[in-house]
Amino acid sequence: MNFYLRQKLLSWLPQLSYQVWILAAGRLLSQIGSGFTLFYAPIFFVNQVGLSATAVGVGLGSGSITGVIGRFLGGSFADSKSWGRRPTLLLSAAISAISSVILALTFNFPVFIIGNLLMGLGIGLYWPATEAAVADLTTIEQRNEAFAITRLADSLGLGMGVVLGGALIAATGSYRSLFVIDSISFVVFFAIVYAVIAETGKFDEHHSKQVSKGWIIALRDRQLMVYVLVNIIFTTYLAQVNSTMPLYFANFISGETAKGGFSPKVISGLFTWHIVCAALCQLPIARTLNRFSRPRALTISMVLWGVGFILIWATGVASTHSIIWAVFALGILAIATVAYTPSASALVVDLAPESLRGVYLSINSQCWAIGYFIGPPLGGWVLDQSQATAHSFWLAAAVSIVVGIVILQYLDRILDVTIPRERY
Repeated sequence: MNFYLRQKLLSWLPQLSYQVWILAAGRLLSQIGSGFTLFYAPIFFVNQVGLSATAVGVGLGSGSITGVIGRFLGGSFADSKSWGRRPTLLLSAAISAISSVILALTFNFPVFIIGNLLMGLGIGLYWPATEAAVADLTTIEQRNEAFAITRLADSLGLGMGVVLGGALIAATGSYRSLFVIDSISFVVFFAIVYAVIAETGKFDEHHSKQVSKGWIIALRDRQLMVYVLVNIIFTTYLAQVNSTMPLYFANFISGETAKGGFSPKVISGLFTWHIVCAALCQLPIARTLNRFSRPRALTISMVLWGVGFILIWATGVASTHSIIWAVFALGILAIATVAYTPSASALVVDLAPESLRGVYLSINSQCWAIGYFIGPPLGGWVLDQSQATAHSFWLAAAVSIVVGIVILQYLDRILDVTIPRERY
């Protein structure tokens, strides 16, 4: 019976290269460390270190400055014969480990800025290289599920990190130790890549000539540039969930059960639910959306983001049962996220020439840098205003999906003309 169940499970999982699974496993370990810090950093630096919400938002957003540089270098390095995917991943892990140590030692705003600048650089180097490696190791038909698997590893790692981080805070009250553990997780990821992952890029003379013109080719790609516009909207939404929402839940919930704001334990539970929901839905949603074109799948995600933001607003203004509204809201936002991430990466790979995957995915990743440059400072500024402004912010975010849907409909039309539908 156990053998039958094992075979059933293996047949259900995507049939991918072992290196994709190893990359996913390494990412899961490093994301456990990130889960320790991601949702608790705004609360810690505002409520214990004493920085203002605006200052924390600016500090978190500052990582996007070096994130832009890191993504530019990451895309160029990943496509370069002198570097390649593997060395770029190793450099990313090393810089990220150092940044976590600096954040663990932070007592003032300048050091906080330095830590975030280094973290942004490490993250920027990571994404183009890892997504190019996944694309190298998969076929067009496999990519949606392959990217779903790597995102599933992210979600599981974050979920475990949030749970363990919440438990550690509850037991010891030590937020700083979370950053130390985050640094250790990046060291483990470095060791896995160094020991197990082989270079996946294929570099020849023709490749080298095309790479020298890669950024010009990519920036002149009309379809890619239209996609960039809507992707910045998506990543700004994600930044609100990761940086603004935890502090909003801590300081702005007015329902009777919240007593003026959710406790760290409740916030930990809510975001654990959010991540677990994303993990459970990742593969089923990816397989379901395979029947749609990539822009139509992204449109479905956009609608779900709007619904989720309305439910966050309801969480803040509800006189009772705020936690129930929050559970529904974070569940919908989890599904919106898993509908977005694999479809977005797969679309960019479909658009990219094989020799320029790193550059194209770097531009895709630049959208994350821009979204996280806009999102935390905007959210921090809003939370420094009145309670009414903080609540209304989520309704404004819900209305903004109209812009994204219009762009996606236009993108779907121009892609249908230039790319056969079965390719995207």
